[in-house]
Amino acid sequence: ELKRRLRVFVFPMTGLFLVWYLLYVLLADYAHGFMSTKVVGNINVGLILGLLQFVSTFVITGLYVRYANRKLDPIADRIRGEIEGEAK
Repeated sequence: ELKRRLRVFVFPMTGLFLVWYLLYVLLADYAHGFMSTKVVGNINVGLILGLLQFVSTFVITGLYVRYANRKLDPIADRIRGEIEGEAK
């Protein structure tokens, strides 16, 4: 159950992030005009999307921590208790 719950979160989130990152790389390589579009001053679309890569990493980390606290930790604590109870 613990493995299943971990996989339910990790695999889709990893896939989503990899698609997001690949999109950024492809846009940077093949859509120079779009990526160099000025938004404000010297800030362009490419810079904003690049910074959003960092933001998305922190968002995914926060989502994982929240998910782990609610769905994974209770099961892990139960398993730990069973193992430690048998060892004593």
